[in-house]
Amino acid sequence: LGAQIVLVAPPTLLPPDVAHWPVTVSHSLDDVVGRTDILYMLRLQSERMSQGHVPNLREYSERFGLDARRLAMLPSDAVVMHPGPMNRGVEMLIDPSALPNSLIHRQVANGVSVRMAVLFDLLAGESSAGNLREVAP
Repeated sequence: LGAQIVLVAPPTLLPPDVAHWPVTVSHSLDDVVGRTDILYMLRLQSERMSQGHVPNLREYSERFGLDARRLAMLPSDAVVMHPGPMNRGVEMLIDPSALPNSLIHRQVANGVSVRMAVLFDLLAGESSAGNLREVAP
C-alpha cells in the first residue's frame, strides 16, 4: 500500500529481529512526530517495567509520551490512535478526548467486533468465507 512505517521506542523494547522488518526505527518521537500521518500510541506494559526494559516511567513518558508540545508538532491532518487500555500520564500526557483528530474512541469501540471477525475467520477457515455478509458501520 506504500505506507512508510516508523517504529519509535527505546532499544530495549524493540523486537530483536526488527532490523529485518520493512520499517524504519527511531528512538526519538520528536524526530518523527512532525511528519506523521498516523500516530499510533501503544500502552507500556507494566511487566516491561519490572523486567528492567525501561529505567523509569518518568523518563519513558518524557521521551515517548504524547504531550501538548508534541501534539502541536503533529501535522494538522494527522490522526492519533491507541488501542487501549491506556496509561494516562505515561504514553498519553493529555486528555485523549481533547485530541482534534483522535480515532481512539472509535478504535476501542470497534475493537471487540474486529477481534470477533478475525477469530471467526481463523476458526471457520475458508469454507465459511461465502457465508459472510457485510455489516453496515
